[in-house]
Amino acid sequence: MTSVDTPVTAVLNLLGRRWMLRVIWELQQGPVGFRELRRRCDDMSSSVLSERLRELREANVMETGEDGVYRLTGLGRRLAETLLPLSGWARDWADTRSV
Repeated sequence: MTSVDTPVTAVLNLLGRRWMLRVIWELQQGPVGFRELRRRCDDMSSSVLSERLRELREANVMETGEDGVYRLTGLGRRLAETLLPLSGWARDWADTRSV
């Protein structure tokens, strides 16, 4: 493995955790409190959401504001921007499945 692969592997490991991409996707819509974020994530368990938020905080992708709400950091917003093309691809994919 080259040193270039190491950051990609680390990101893939982070993003591959259950619910992680969903949490990031919901956070990209703007700052949100714990209960509302949990509701948006189909009432995932509180313990799993807490764990994902901790992992995102440690990765400098998410932060908790003084108002107690969760928001993406600048780095997190850049990550969310890289996911936006997936939305268009998902719509195209859904269209092919409904034929």
